[in-house]
Amino acid sequence: MSGKLRVLVPVKRVIDAALKPRINKTNTGVETKGIKFSMNPFDDIAVEEAIKIKANHKGLIENIHAVSIGPSKSQEVLRTALAKGVDTSTLVDVGDQEVEPLQVSKILKKLVEREKSNLVIMGKQAIDDDSNQTGQMLAGLLNWPQATNASKVEVNGDVVTVTREVDGGSETIRAKLPLIITTDLRLNEPKFVTLPKMMKAKKKPLEVLKAEDIGITIETRLEVLSVEEPPARQSGVKVNSVDELVDKLKELKAI
Repeated sequence: MSGKLRVLVPVKRVIDAALKPRINKTNTGVETKGIKFSMNPFDDIAVEEAIKIKANHKGLIENIHAVSIGPSKSQEVLRTALAKGVDTSTLVDVGDQEVEPLQVSKILKKLVEREKSNLVIMGKQAIDDDSNQTGQMLAGLLNWPQATNASKVEVNGDVVTVTREVDGGSETIRAKLPLIITTDLRLNEPKFVTLPKMMKAKKKPLEVLKAEDIGITIETRLEVLSVEEPPARQSGVKVNSVDELVDKLKELKAI
């Protein structure tokens, strides 16, 4: 390793986190027409962390490259990433086609190799499908170490120390580059992007590719049969004694 970091940050265009998703009339998915879209919140944290490392370690990062896989409108989230301080970007335009985590991982692997990246910082999951799989799959495909659910990241040369959230507390792990890091909510608080920075971002490189351009054919392994609202929960009841609780449970055939 040359001592320089080349960071790749995947970002996804999703329905704005402030909105409540609605199921479409055909029950085939979530309604997307006339809906505000934004950068996936976990990816926003990943972008912020990459920029923070660059600011705190002058000369350490050679390049921060943002990648989005989605429709042409995903250029919007890439422009936001560029405005935040990302250097270059690539959109893999797949139109309206849904791309499953394994396919996303395969595309990212190609781009990691193409960009000669040695550190990937990405959101632990997207808020639309909540898969929480892509970072782990990418680490497997690249045969790189991984640190998931990061709440703190410290870089010291080619060694990265990550504090990650686990059931019942936190765990601190250390690994040498190259490395995959997935970000959790407590890692940082992304800054707001000003209009002048958005205007300047229009001059930064944004490359548009098709999946075929990097040797990937999109395959769909899953079929969505129906998307439905969860059933309304019935209101609970209070009981005055253990005996009454047991009677209620027997009545409901829970025991």
